[in-house]
Amino acid sequence: MTLNHRRTLACAALLAGTAGLASPALAGGFYLQDQSTKATGRAYSGEVADTGAESLWWNPASIGGMTGGEAMLSATAILPSGDVVDNGTLIKRPGQPATAVGGDSVAHNPIHKGVVPSGAIAHALGDRFAVGLAVTAPYNFTTEYSNTSWARYTALTTRLRTIDIQPSLAVQLTPVISIGGAVNVEHADATLGNALPNLLATLPDGSQTLKGKGWDVGWSAGVQFRGKAVTVGLSYKSAITHKLKGDVTVAGLLGPLAANNMNISTEADFTTPWQLTFGGRWKVSPVFTLNAQATRFGWAKFDSIKLGSPLNTAIPEDYRNTWAVSVGFDADLSPKWTVRGGVQRDVSPVRPTERDARVPDSNRWNFALGATHSLSKAFKVDVAANYLTLDDAPVNRVTAAYAGTAAQTPILVNGMLQKAHVVVLSLGGRLAF
Repeated sequence: MTLNHRRTLACAALLAGTAGLASPALAGGFYLQDQSTKATGRAYSGEVADTGAESLWWNPASIGGMTGGEAMLSATAILPSGDVVDNGTLIKRPGQPATAVGGDSVAHNPIHKGVVPSGAIAHALGDRFAVGLAVTAPYNFTTEYSNTSWARYTALTTRLRTIDIQPSLAVQLTPVISIGGAVNVEHADATLGNALPNLLATLPDGSQTLKGKGWDVGWSAGVQFRGKAVTVGLSYKSAITHKLKGDVTVAGLLGPLAANNMNISTEADFTTPWQLTFGGRWKVSPVFTLNAQATRFGWAKFDSIKLGSPLNTAIPEDYRNTWAVSVGFDADLSPKWTVRGGVQRDVSPVRPTERDARVPDSNRWNFALGATHSLSKAFKVDVAANYLTLDDAPVNRVTAAYAGTAAQTPILVNGMLQKAHVVVLSLGGRLAF
């Protein structure tokens, strides 16, 4: 075995023991559901059954049978807060007893605040057909821990950016049935970093960073039944396997580990979940509508991050399929004002025994309020606010640096996600032309 081959195998062992991908956003796992201000205002309770360009992400059938054109643009500020706290995490270096991992015992607000944009446009083609284009950012976040944090061997910086470009086509088959289909072209750009322990606690930490980017394709399809008082929608959004080309950098290892310092070009594959969404809207009166929606997320597709040649290994993730369920309302106070609200329960795909500091995700409730003001027949302004509460949950996924080698160093993680909540503020506009 050559020196380069041994170094490659060692690098694979580093990654297999310590990396991960995601952290909590506004829905379970690392999914952002804020793709229109109107949807945010009613806790995403009626989108699959609603009509218009602003519902394209949830159902491409939403534009079937439209007249003229529509455009939507929104910006959503995401303001998370919470603590990831050490409750006695231990590190066991080779030939030494387990000792406290050390470092700052509380990581306050590790998730960055940010603004997520989204937009859509659609136009009728005759009486039955319509085309549309939605541009969204469904997986988009940054988490960062200090170099002196107790969580440093699990996570330092995690950054994921996606842009989804969704051209859509819909047709009104009958006066009450619309169908639609779309292609989802996604660009992903990811950075994952964490510290690496040297063999002696008196030595400074090393580090490893995985970076990659790439373009990949999925698809969406949907159908709507539009009755006089009740509208029902069903849609499916495929999983997308992202193939990122990039590199792995390992630096700062000393003594016997120094030979593992390197930069290697590689590929990383991971799959985002499919979504099956069903919902309805019931116009109880001319001015009041009730909404309900349920989404099944195929998070089990995110079972691992697969690293290609020359590493040829996989980082286990083992997510589980989950549900998000929401109810809401729209009330027309006057020809110019509409108010709305809703509640959503969203279950985390992270298994309770496999939560780590890079993914301190938990079940959450989402409480929403919103409003629309019609400035004219052609232009409307939407505003919305959400308050999300996340359950306190243990951070307890055991990991290891240099797994499978003589230098294997287990990290016996024992922490807690506490006092986590998110404030969401959204502003959008809709134009008919």
